Amino acid sequence: MVVTRFAPSPTGYLHVGGARTALFNWLWARRTGGTFILRIEDTDQKRNTPTAIRQVIDDLRWLGIQWDEGPEAGGPNGPYLQSQRRDIYDKHIKQLLDEKKAYYCFDTPEELDALRRQAQNQKKAFSYRRPEDFPDAEDAKKARAKGRSVTVRFAVPQDEPMVVADIVRGEVTFAAGEIGDFIIQKNDGFPTYNFACVVDDYLMKVTHVIRGQEHLMNTPGQQALWKALGFGDFPKYAHMSVTVSDTGGKLSKRERPKAIRKAIKAMQDIDLEKLAEAGSISLEELEAFINGKTAVDMPCIDAMAKHLGAALPEINIVDFFKSGYLPETMVNFLGLLGWNPGDNREIMPVDELIESFDLSRLTKANSLFDRQKLLAFNTEHIRIAPGEKLLQHFKDYLKAIESPAVSADSRLLSKIIKICEGARTLADIERKSRFLFLDNSQIKYDDKAVKKVLLKNDGLAVLTTVRDKLAAMEQFTEQAIEDMLRCLAEEKQVGLGKVAQPLRVAICGTTISLSIFNSVEMLGKEKTLARIDNTLKKVKKDTGCSMLDTRKNGE
Repeated sequence: MVVTRFAPSPTGYLHVGGARTALFNWLWARRTGGTFILRIEDTDQKRNTPTAIRQVIDDLRWLGIQWDEGPEAGGPNGPYLQSQRRDIYDKHIKQLLDEKKAYYCFDTPEELDALRRQAQNQKKAFSYRRPEDFPDAEDAKKARAKGRSVTVRFAVPQDEPMVVADIVRGEVTFAAGEIGDFIIQKNDGFPTYNFACVVDDYLMKVTHVIRGQEHLMNTPGQQALWKALGFGDFPKYAHMSVTVSDTGGKLSKRERPKAIRKAIKAMQDIDLEKLAEAGSISLEELEAFINGKTAVDMPCIDAMAKHLGAALPEINIVDFFKSGYLPETMVNFLGLLGWNPGDNREIMPVDELIESFDLSRLTKANSLFDRQKLLAFNTEHIRIAPGEKLLQHFKDYLKAIESPAVSADSRLLSKIIKICEGARTLADIERKSRFLFLDNSQIKYDDKAVKKVLLKNDGLAVLTTVRDKLAAMEQFTEQAIEDMLRCLAEEKQVGLGKVAQPLRVAICGTTISLSIFNSVEMLGKEKTLARIDNTLKKVKKDTGCSMLDTRKNGE
């Protein structure tokens, strides 16, 4: 039976590359009737962030990727957090030490750095020099007592080439001696990634390791470990192509931290104490982060970006959720990065992806993360989504971004969605309808909209006329409002926009809203008139001139 796994490290949120890896493993398990395991590789205690595990779990569930074994699901191969499996790793490390296939090392980081510099000066690749006589447990005990670092290295066989049979790339050969002895247990007692994943893949009976191309260099060493531990046949490996950003370079989960660092350094006279307070971290932690010495949790980065008014690139799955993308869009789009169904299909529901998925159709060539194409996919998925499902997605989105529209009932939200037919994102729908759920005093006016629409071409005079006509209406329906505005435009011999836009700015603060007829009807007569009055008062106060003066200046 096929067994696949996704094994993220909680050093950050689930980014699109990791999500693609999870998706491909899940698709292959579902396509073959196999098992999909979620395993958290949290042995890097210094770099783990407190919210990452929870966010990874939430993001996978939002995408619809359910695991058969793993955190919260349980299973026969637990625990599924590597930090809880140390006794298992210690047992296998002891086996290698006893069989002289691994050895203790007592080098300090400074000593290792010196050796690396020496190799660099000699224009040689650094390779750790294996001792002739391996230290024993007593030597390790004495070294610890002296305060030295104690690690364990795997004695990689150096006498023959290593061959990786890869589903995507065929046979990849690594020359004898190319892979040096590497650390399998750190000074803190935790295993390294390369060791823990081998032991876990064996014990969890993983048959297929589907992961990014960047892991290909790890594979020969992992295979050597697999063989040294006597685990038998290797799993089948498939190393997926790299996904590159449409702005150039590989997509990286470090893009958001990098962007906020750049924004901080670009700003002059920035109050670092207030910025640290906004990010809920100490000033010392902020300075270390700015200098690239430490990482901070993603909510801190988001909070600091909000404080600075800095835009960060969408790179994590939760970023796309908060930008109003549907999970069906993300699954469809990610599924076509480095894989294709063998025909011209692009918009594919998940059941079609499962039915069509085959590892033989993974591509070697890099795939492009085309954001414009992603937006087109989302537009189409919003169009074809069943009404109830789209409504629930919209509700979840409103709750996540703490929109004032979250208070609306299903009937009203469904109406808004219908009015916004053709919307590209849920954010577009929320942005157009937000004004309906604000108090009159909460309307914020866009300066450009006020200058362009109200302070030119009789904008205020037109708004005053519209206000009088709305106040006189007995039937405040969408059709009656449309008839009135069209008649007024015809009377003034101008396009409808010259009449509608001043009204839109008055009730929304911007030139973006639902259809103006729907907007006014849904807002209601009382609020509409109040907002027009507020607008007229505000513009007169801010400009310091009468409406007549403003109209003449506009002419």
